[in-house]
Amino acid sequence: MIELFMDVHVHSAITDQLRVRGVDVLTAQEDGSRKLSDPRLLDRASELGRILFTQDADLLVEAVLRQRSGRRFVGVIYAAQTRVTIGECVDDLELIAKAGDPAKWINRVEYLPLR
Repeated sequence: MIELFMDVHVHSAITDQLRVRGVDVLTAQEDGSRKLSDPRLLDRASELGRILFTQDADLLVEAVLRQRSGRRFVGVIYAAQTRVTIGECVDDLELIAKAGDPAKWINRVEYLPLR
């Protein structure tokens, strides 16, 4: 099972519903990482071994830069706030968390919705 790390801008309804469905979720706020820069937040997610879910395009840019430079990170899931509903995020993140293999997420960026 994959554990998720939620960026500070993720709607709390997504986190709450994932927890109701049994997904292991930690928010940046709960971790004390609320004020970290995007590069440091991605480092923190990697330290924790948790895939980072974000709706912040700047964090997506950081992940792509790391992919291109070969700098290791644990993985990022990105959803544009205006293109994906809360329900779609919850459904897709639950599927990823319950069916995914953490080893396959190293240096990976995935976009929601999955369909």
